[in-house]
Amino acid sequence: MGPRAGPRVSLGLLLFVWLTVYCSRPQAAGFSQEGLEASRANLWANANASLLQGFWCQPASQLSRDELSALIRRMASQQVLLKAWQLCCLANLAALRGLQGDFLLHPPDLLLFYNSPPACSLEQVREADCRAFTGRAARGDTELLANLPDQRAALQHAALACLGGPHRQLSASDLLLLGVLVCDMDASSIVASDPQVLQNLQRCPQLTPAQQAAINTLLASGRTVLGPPVSWNPAGLQALGPLATYISPSLWAQVQEAVGLDFFGSMVAACRAGQLSQRDARRFVTSFLEAETKAKSMSSRPKRGTATVRPCIHGNITAATLRDDLFLVRYDCSQLESCLGSQVLKANLDPLLQHPLPAECQRVIKAKLAQIYPSSVPEEQLRLITSLVYLYTHAEISLWNITSRDTVMALLASDVALENQTEPHQPLSCPQAILQKFLDHKGKITSALLVAIGGSRLCWMSPQQIQAIRPSEFRLAGALDVSSCPQSRKDVLYSKAREAFSSTRSSAAYYHFIRPYLGGAPLEDLQHLAEANVSMDIHTFTNLNPHVLQSLSVDHVTMLLGQNVGDLQKARSHPTVSSWLRSLNRLALGKLGLDTDPASPASPTGPVPSTPGTRDTTLWASHLAATSGGSGNDGPYSGSPPAHLRCLPLAVALPSSLLWLLYWGSLGPFGDCSQGACTAASEDSTMLAPHAGKSGPVGGAGCQPGPGHRPQVQGTRPSPTS
Repeated sequence: MGPRAGPRVSLGLLLFVWLTVYCSRPQAAGFSQEGLEASRANLWANANASLLQGFWCQPASQLSRDELSALIRRMASQQVLLKAWQLCCLANLAALRGLQGDFLLHPPDLLLFYNSPPACSLEQVREADCRAFTGRAARGDTELLANLPDQRAALQHAALACLGGPHRQLSASDLLLLGVLVCDMDASSIVASDPQVLQNLQRCPQLTPAQQAAINTLLASGRTVLGPPVSWNPAGLQALGPLATYISPSLWAQVQEAVGLDFFGSMVAACRAGQLSQRDARRFVTSFLEAETKAKSMSSRPKRGTATVRPCIHGNITAATLRDDLFLVRYDCSQLESCLGSQVLKANLDPLLQHPLPAECQRVIKAKLAQIYPSSVPEEQLRLITSLVYLYTHAEISLWNITSRDTVMALLASDVALENQTEPHQPLSCPQAILQKFLDHKGKITSALLVAIGGSRLCWMSPQQIQAIRPSEFRLAGALDVSSCPQSRKDVLYSKAREAFSSTRSSAAYYHFIRPYLGGAPLEDLQHLAEANVSMDIHTFTNLNPHVLQSLSVDHVTMLLGQNVGDLQKARSHPTVSSWLRSLNRLALGKLGLDTDPASPASPTGPVPSTPGTRDTTLWASHLAATSGGSGNDGPYSGSPPAHLRCLPLAVALPSSLLWLLYWGSLGPFGDCSQGACTAASEDSTMLAPHAGKSGPVGGAGCQPGPGHRPQVQGTRPSPTS
């Protein structure tokens, strides 16, 4: 099977042989419909979290109501992490099957995507059910709704309505129910609420400056369990969790010195142990040290006309000094410059950079490294300066010697590089230069490197570097999230993805692979996708090129979204969607099931219109020569594969990652299905991505899935902690 197949081949081979036998002999003994359904349900029931993370809606739409219900419950029990695009369509499938009423058995993240909280939207439903829905949804990750502003607002509105209205002061019991939904509260509501609100805010991944100011106002009031700042103690500060990193210098100035120093040491220790991000730790350290500086006597500052470099006061820095968690309190950036010798720096660069150094101190270290290594920083040292990489210019990087993939990964792949970015305006030329130095030394951008540095780092690559990636490596890298890239990079990445996946034979598989890169798709390609019956999720739709979206007709958008067209209501305030809606007249808005004023507040609308003109699922049909044979039947939903896909129900049960692994491990096509039962198109038809003339059409009737996707196992989402 080849070296890529790995230890999972034996299980995958067993499942694959089973699939092949079923395709070739659908009436064989032992493969009755009853036995098949039982086996499929058993596979769903026993799939672990990492395999369930590979979920996608196209095959799942073939599941019966009971099977889909079992799958959703399994995801809840396994605490499976799904992305927004997966949750969007899964919520719609649950609605189509009438499963929303079982919300207590569903993952909290999924509840966030329901069209409207079912327990809160009907007058006849008991208040207890509304509170139950709110309490479970409040355990989800509201950041998943980043592209659905109206859905996020409707969820909070429904939750507050369940508590009696939006204009009440929230009590401790209210806050206990609201959970993470408090993250969208404005500053005045935070200050007016019970101090218990701080427990809720600890779960917020991001806080606005106004919310941060409100937290400091609440802490300064003395109404919290900590009391006034002068009475704070280390245990109380620890209970604040991540909120302690937002405490202002003016409040730190009021805290007793011993308490502050004790807590400072614990925060630095947590950072060095990897329990606190460098970004949060640096924010805390910067604020705390600012208070320390202001507390010092003005006489300690250098007078005008005197040298700006102060003599070393606290003694030369040693290896033992760098192990002290209070190192940054005793040695400010000026003393760091005066007291840190070259030999100590060379031998202790790693432990020094484990400290959450303020930006000024980072620049001191960079300057000292330039004195030690005037020509170029050695490659073994480059791997240690991840937190400093954004301080270097293109000219400085051009002097580096980068020969190892490990060096590239250390400089670009680590989240520390992003957390320590001290120059937000730093252009993309810095990471481009790092990659170019690697390529200049005959380095290769492999799938492993692409996975390691992640999709967002593809934004850093130049168009020439992206084009240099071999299609096979791009395929092996699987789905990479490039939604944060600028439009120019999305366009190039889409072109590369189209080249990589152009030989994929079925429309469902092709869409599955190309979906992450559709933000760079031109108008013609999106129009062909609309005719391919793919049912694009609203999350992917909001990431399309805004200028291209403006040129799409209502019919094309309706066909493109398919069964998900009703989700336009959830995203109507999203800039891309809002701009498109404003270009429509009342008749077009009514056709979409929206109210006739796109500027009006979002409100539930009538039933979603059915998708007009569903087409055959052979992708890019207009680019293909006329073929003989049937076109296949449309499935029961928008986005469903044709009815002749008799193997698809079993293929649904087989984790797609295993199928892709087998395909790329063997570097050859799957076995033939003698009766053509598994073929996505008719035997004499072909599958071709638009403008894929370089690769040519791919014919044949074998049971061959598209190129491989390796799902990245992220584990389960940890419970929010302090």
